[in-house]
Amino acid sequence: MLLLCNYYVTYRCNAYCEFCHFGDHTNFKDTPFAKLHEFKSNVEQLAKLGVKFIDLTGGEPLLHKDIHLMAEFVHNLKMQTSITTNTLLYPKFAEKLAGKINLLHFSLDSPDEEEHNRIRKVDCFNSIFKSIKIAKSLDEFPDILFTVTNETFKKLPRMHELAAKHDLVLLVNPVFSYFGNSGLTQEAVNYVDEYCDGKMDVYLNKAFMKLRRDGGNDINNPSCKAVSRVVVISPENEIILPCYHFANDKIKIDRPISEIRKSDKLKYFMKNEGKFDFCQGCTVNCYFEPSFAFPTNLYAISSLTSKFKYSYNKLVKQKIKKKLIPKSENK
Repeated sequence: MLLLCNYYVTYRCNAYCEFCHFGDHTNFKDTPFAKLHEFKSNVEQLAKLGVKFIDLTGGEPLLHKDIHLMAEFVHNLKMQTSITTNTLLYPKFAEKLAGKINLLHFSLDSPDEEEHNRIRKVDCFNSIFKSIKIAKSLDEFPDILFTVTNETFKKLPRMHELAAKHDLVLLVNPVFSYFGNSGLTQEAVNYVDEYCDGKMDVYLNKAFMKLRRDGGNDINNPSCKAVSRVVVISPENEIILPCYHFANDKIKIDRPISEIRKSDKLKYFMKNEGKFDFCQGCTVNCYFEPSFAFPTNLYAISSLTSKFKYSYNKLVKQKIKKKLIPKSENK
């Protein structure tokens, strides 16, 4: 059952994060943007196929000049949307995006300005807090997304304090291993898991931590549903298989997506999802989040418990704040 589309609207990025290998900086001028008419056609088809959630991702998604039109189109189809941004361009798009993004994540890598800017290799620390103020003035409640690494995990308490100061949820994103990037050590896993336990305004998918303790995906008993529950679309209008991080093949979207989903090539990848040699030990959060969507194992149960807590904070408490706090107090 398809649930999620990770739609890469561009691979371009205006930051150079140490832990990230998504952004394309080497061929910046030649890196394409997703075409708006292709995006609309694809998303409309995905809605009919049952996809509920579109992650507008990159690169830096706000580099796409039509990102607000994309968000509006998805919103009008009654689908859920998410955007994660370094916020450098958020002030430009804030009003155009207001009310159209269900999960708006502002990336912050450290509570220390110097360290955050060093990790990002661009001066964007102050932009985050400027963007928080703008977002709140528009009745938006972004999450602060903290990608935890082996170098920053002990900054978690201060990150929590910072998020609480702004009445926002801290979304803890444990770094994963791919493209030669090292994942979290067991010390970091234990520290993060213990600190986040029981804290209502901190979201950590507990299933991610259990998966890491268990050594990641087991190709003999795979947990990954990266093909059956997720569709990944590139800026070049291709479906990437089995996932973006371990792209092994691509299918050009030159016919209805429903036909592509029935093709022999896609069936092959679906049959073997989580079973390829490169799938061994995988902990890529982007694909295990939807993989754990239904309570079929301990990972899924742990994941659902975390999501219930997040939903309470994000969708209930913050809606109450919108009603109780005059907009002028957010400015």
